[in-house]
Amino acid sequence: MSKERRILEEKKLYEKLIKINSNFVEALFQLSRIFLHFKNYKKVLELDKKITQLMNFDAVSYYNLACDYSMLGDIENSLKNLKIAIVLGFEDKKYIKKDPELENLRKNKKFEEINSFFKK
Repeated sequence: MSKERRILEEKKLYEKLIKINSNFVEALFQLSRIFLHFKNYKKVLELDKKITQLMNFDAVSYYNLACDYSMLGDIENSLKNLKIAIVLGFEDKKYIKKDPELENLRKNKKFEEINSFFKK
């Protein structure tokens, strides 16, 4: 079975699981990663918003939203969600500076605001 076919089979499985339980976070997360693989960023954003609603104090969930918005070119929402992620405990400053999904945000001068959100 090819990689693409396997991914499509996994997509079907996770979609079935979400039909059974629309709040199944792990299935939502896996489905989000599958849509990311296919570069369907609007669907990824939709799924990641749902995850963040279910896990509203999870730093990684907000970091993922920041990435989603950055890839869609929505710098304001990307910056807002990255700030929330940092306040909630996302501390990997090196990764933020190299993550390709945040490239659009890093190109914006407002990205400089991020440094003030890290604990000194």
